[in-house]
Amino acid sequence: MIQRGAEPILVGLARSDIGPAYPRERFLEGEAVQGGVQGGVRNLILNSWQRCRSLGLPLGGMELPYREDVDPESRLVRAAAPVLDRLRARFLGSQMNISLADGSGMVLLRRFGDEAWARTLPDIQRVPGFVFAERFAGTNGIGLALVERQLIQVYGAEHFAERGQANGCRAIPVHDPFSGRVEGILCLGYPRDASHPALDEVVRNAAQAIEWRLLEESSARERALLRAYLGADRVRMGEPPGGGQTIGVDALVERLHHHDRMVIKEKAAELLSHAQRAATAVSLSDGRRVTLISRPTTTASGVEGIAVEAVFHDRAPRQPLTLPRRPDIPRPAVPGRGPPAAERASGTAGTTDDQATRGLVLVGEPEVGKYALAARRRMELLSEASARIGTTLDVRRTAQELAETAVPQLADFVTIDLPDAVLRGEEPPDLRNDLRRAVVHGIHDDCPFYPVAKRIDFQPTTPQLRCVNTGMAILEEDLEAAAGWLAQDPEHTERLLAHVRSLIAVPLIARGVVLGIASFYRSLDPVPFGDDDRSLAQELATRAALSMDNARRYTREHNMVLALQRSLLPQGVPDQNAAEVAHRYLPAESRVGGDWYDVIALPGTRFGLVVGDVAGHGLHSAATMGRLRTAARSFAELDFPPDEVLTHLDNLVVRLDREERGDGFGIIGATCLYAVYDPTSQRCTMARAGHPPPALVSPDGSVSFPDLPAGPPLGLGGLPFETAEIEAPENSQLVLYTDGLIEDRHRDIDVALDQLRDALAHPERTPEDTCQAVLDAVAPAHPGDDIALLVARTHALAPHQIATWDLPADPAVVSEVRAAAARRLTEWGLEEVSFVVELVLSELVANAIRHGTGPLRVRLLHDRTLICEVSDTSSTAPHLRRAATTDEGGRGLFLVAQLAQAWGTRHTPDGKVIWAECTLGPP
Repeated sequence: MIQRGAEPILVGLARSDIGPAYPRERFLEGEAVQGGVQGGVRNLILNSWQRCRSLGLPLGGMELPYREDVDPESRLVRAAAPVLDRLRARFLGSQMNISLADGSGMVLLRRFGDEAWARTLPDIQRVPGFVFAERFAGTNGIGLALVERQLIQVYGAEHFAERGQANGCRAIPVHDPFSGRVEGILCLGYPRDASHPALDEVVRNAAQAIEWRLLEESSARERALLRAYLGADRVRMGEPPGGGQTIGVDALVERLHHHDRMVIKEKAAELLSHAQRAATAVSLSDGRRVTLISRPTTTASGVEGIAVEAVFHDRAPRQPLTLPRRPDIPRPAVPGRGPPAAERASGTAGTTDDQATRGLVLVGEPEVGKYALAARRRMELLSEASARIGTTLDVRRTAQELAETAVPQLADFVTIDLPDAVLRGEEPPDLRNDLRRAVVHGIHDDCPFYPVAKRIDFQPTTPQLRCVNTGMAILEEDLEAAAGWLAQDPEHTERLLAHVRSLIAVPLIARGVVLGIASFYRSLDPVPFGDDDRSLAQELATRAALSMDNARRYTREHNMVLALQRSLLPQGVPDQNAAEVAHRYLPAESRVGGDWYDVIALPGTRFGLVVGDVAGHGLHSAATMGRLRTAARSFAELDFPPDEVLTHLDNLVVRLDREERGDGFGIIGATCLYAVYDPTSQRCTMARAGHPPPALVSPDGSVSFPDLPAGPPLGLGGLPFETAEIEAPENSQLVLYTDGLIEDRHRDIDVALDQLRDALAHPERTPEDTCQAVLDAVAPAHPGDDIALLVARTHALAPHQIATWDLPADPAVVSEVRAAAARRLTEWGLEEVSFVVELVLSELVANAIRHGTGPLRVRLLHDRTLICEVSDTSSTAPHLRRAATTDEGGRGLFLVAQLAQAWGTRHTPDGKVIWAECTLGPP
């Protein structure tokens, strides 16, 4: 049991599990673990694990460094010891381990709720001097708080070292109130089943108490500075005479740089808040030093305050000076250390200026100085907000970052309500009719706010809609008296009043558009919100709204580009028997690029596979991708070989680049890989233009990456491309992909290729299963580039489906071909198309004999359709024309075009092939 104010709190079982044990096990086995809710482990814990693994820390935890130079009289120890004693009394009888570490992670103090239990602990948990920095101890409260510079909770399996699995802890940095640097870490350790949300508040309040005691400790140095100043002042006011001059502050600051003026006023406000004699030295941008001195002053009416004066030393050269001594102002000296640190810091010990000017900087009551310090904390929060809000181009995440920044520094609870349209990237509608709870965040989770995703209908009198109407933050200091807020949902608000006290409702406005509403709540214990808090909340909301609007606009553009990209990609694959094909397209997490793929049915039962990647991201890249994909399909359907297809694409990219560079789009570039598979020969011909090579999975499961000539990327112009031919037996798998699959800044490309090889070494998988397995095993968790993946399992055309005849270039062979073809069609059971096929073959053979050169080859392919091919050694291609009534010839090809489903010509290294495709049914 712990005491929280006057209310006792039972510290019992916090949760039944031991934290993210399963994700930790997967992480240690080398598997990819996703951070956040989906991954089951917090991102900062996962990041710490990754750092520990990169350091090579063992699971059991390495021996921690032990230092014997613990100073029991250090400034931090003196300030923290009474606070730790109070914590020990608070947790008396419990297994609470209270630790204080310095800025390096070395433990300086230990306190225990049960001393008898403490004697059973190992030395590292009991004796000061051990260093718990993350690089030595792995993921732990002290080490992680030093890294993250914030309140940290580490629970059970979140510890990297196995020895910490049974524990939980909360750790928080202790800052120097003046410099803001981390002086040390306060950590509460406890058994993992003894956690409680109230411990966050306990450890935070204790750290603040230590910081305030550090502030009090600083007064000794400030008094030493003041004594040094008073001694110098007596010299100036006595001998020599006329050495100083007092003037007003305006006359002083008007000669200073703006930055120097702000520094002096900030330091003066700090001095004023101390309510005591103090002094400090400030270095100006021109190299001079200014000594600020605060002295108590009392008005005639008895009002006590502080006056802060500045002494400007105009000249740099200094002469030795021996300060006078007074019995009532001792000047201690430490052997071997020279003058006191205060005098060294002020620059007054042993030196003086030939000319000094003094003037009043600030005068007021000490409470004013405290307000100035509070203003500094608000500035620090705004600075933190600049770094924490808008780290991603995601509207919901930006809203969450706003809430996380405001809690607990400004508010105890934050809710953010956004329209669905904003989350989709669209223009926001009327907020009175379309609001949904997007974020609920607070110091604990049991406050009964409307849950995330619930539709919210605010009444006009609520502070939320009032802030939308006025465009300004609305402050309700006492919610019990806020009639409009109470009337929204009396039963719900009654439950909330048990947890919250005051409210600031702020519209999220960016570029004149209201995107949503942020509500900041403060609970019962702290003081209610004030006007300064309202200004701070509005400033935070304004910064967040700009980031959210950027994210919304990006989301809209991203969705548009993604829709365009998907519309330009194939919506299916052509019907053919030569291969089973599966494909995937995975857009980049942040920006859509120009990756594409295509499957093209070619004459002779062949098919073509294309993958490409346009350089850059965004709408222009997607549009360029569409143009290149269309052009690639057109060139492929003209039956150009792969190297010629790439040459034509290269020329096209050069022309596009020349046309569009003047429009500000920049240089266009792309990579491409084109492969053609022939099921009759079971060979694959391919060429690539700066693209990653494909993978070939053999029927036995072996995986290889064919050594293809790389070729230059598209757009360089004038450079040749080379074609390579490989064997691809039946049931092989051809795998084509873009570089987004294997290139990732978090891993080496060889590692990715090994992962790809392992994922493909399963020939029994279908292409669909192979695609999914590759994405699961190889694709980055957060892709920085698009990924296009194409998998084709090859099939072969059986020998009995192919009929071939080699013939001389003699007109007498036409009848022989017709007779042989008729017999083969009868064997295939295709007598109904025999007449059409015989007529088509007659015309094609006669045309080859008349206009080509022998020898001839005739081939019939029985697949989904019947394909007739006639090849010769001439490169002259026939052209379809309409014969005049007086012409004796010229009607053969016209007749073929009318009878066949399709016809065409393709060139080969030895000549050409004229083909015609006939349907397997009645003409």
